[in-house]
Amino acid sequence: MVIVAGYFIVEPSQRDAYIAECVSVVAQARTAAGCLDFTIAADIVDPGRINVFERWESQTAVEAFRGSGPSDEQGAAMLSGSVAEYDIADIRSLFGHEG
Repeated sequence: MVIVAGYFIVEPSQRDAYIAECVSVVAQARTAAGCLDFTIAADIVDPGRINVFERWESQTAVEAFRGSGPSDEQGAAMLSGSVAEYDIADIRSLFGHEG
């Protein structure tokens, strides 16, 4: 399993528009082969922070979906941030209710 997690910072006045532009990407990712979870969301404390969380079955699945990354406009809007990929070897479930 691969987890992609982190955040990036945009101007607070641009955050809602940035996230709105990501809706179709999130929808596409969630239906992609090998995607277990995919979220791009506003941080509840920092008005300029956008949190990223993805869970994939494999590195192959991540690479098949990834494409070229953010558009030029989205890339220009990012002021800073940190996003990384993690290869996961073992999982312990802490909560598992789907309904």
